[in-house]
Amino acid sequence: MSKQTSPGRRLRLGMVGGGQGAFIGAVHRIAARLDDRYELVAGALSSKPDVAAASAAELFIDPDRSYASFEDMAKKEAAREDGIDVCAIVTPNHLHFPAAMAMLDAGIHVICDKPLCMTVEEAEQIEAKVAQTGLLFALTHNYTAYPMVREARQMVADGKLGEIRLVQVEYPQGWMATKVEDTDNKQASWRADPAKAGMGGALGDIGTHAHNLANFVSGLDITELCADVDAIVEGRKLDDNVQILLRYENGARGMLWASQVAVGHENGLRLRIYGDKGGMEWAQEHPNHLHFSPLDGRPELLTRGGAGIGEEGLRGVRVPPGHPEGYLEGFANLYTDFADQLTAHLNGSEPDPASLLVPGVVEGLKGMKFVEAVVRSGRDGAVWVKM
Repeated sequence: MSKQTSPGRRLRLGMVGGGQGAFIGAVHRIAARLDDRYELVAGALSSKPDVAAASAAELFIDPDRSYASFEDMAKKEAAREDGIDVCAIVTPNHLHFPAAMAMLDAGIHVICDKPLCMTVEEAEQIEAKVAQTGLLFALTHNYTAYPMVREARQMVADGKLGEIRLVQVEYPQGWMATKVEDTDNKQASWRADPAKAGMGGALGDIGTHAHNLANFVSGLDITELCADVDAIVEGRKLDDNVQILLRYENGARGMLWASQVAVGHENGLRLRIYGDKGGMEWAQEHPNHLHFSPLDGRPELLTRGGAGIGEEGLRGVRVPPGHPEGYLEGFANLYTDFADQLTAHLNGSEPDPASLLVPGVVEGLKGMKFVEAVVRSGRDGAVWVKM
């Protein structure tokens, strides 16, 4: 059923997953409301009907629009005149594919948490379905929407670093340094379960973020990689530490390290890129700063919203320089950019080109091909494999 939107109303949002006890669902809800572009009106918030109903009540969702399954939600919302415009999928990885396909088959646009799905084959099916339906699809690699990350991307595109030679990206955490999946830690239990997480542990959870960030800023794709894949904690079924050598399409070399057993690290995502004219460094735990070192000039510390920042870096800045912005605002920037795209789509107009940096199925498929290649390389003894 055709739906129209205008500045006169918020976009109607549904959610799959994200009920009581979930972490990322609340993050998505905050992000969706930060710029007041969405209203959460429906949900299949848990696979347990009682939890789904209780969660919906807490969020003031009409009981008639609280569903026991995403299949039922897709069917019934598509039939409503006031049905949802878009659905956010915030479940463990194994449900991304069936939930996304159910929504796309029902004509509903999708915002999906990363990684896209469980396998390359599933990713290809989602990509084909999006192409077939013409629906919009966003993948919430939220770090791409930090203002200083977008500034870094634009600086690379403008040639400030020259020809890229080296790409170094790391994402260390320490929260799984013991076998926490055997406790009542809900976040750890599904991430350590191949049936729910997929091929990769730390690789799929945070390695995909590192891979996506490096590609987004450098503008380069990986052509070959060589991976050492480990489950360091005894008895763990999936990797908790990966170290990967990279070769990029322009001949640049790189390294990617992702670990969830690096004691002392909390969320240490860090990117360094070096070209023949300069280098830059950005760290997620200090997200409002970007270090730039030109070859023949003084090192510079660029600040979010500060002097000399370009249009890409200023888009999504909400508060004056010196006031920290980060994780929640990055998510919100994706939601707001996607709202711009979706509003234009529903009104039959062209979106603002600045809103088109939101990752989608193309990036999701690249991420799954990356995971598959890393697993294959590690399984075969850390050999070089082509992407």
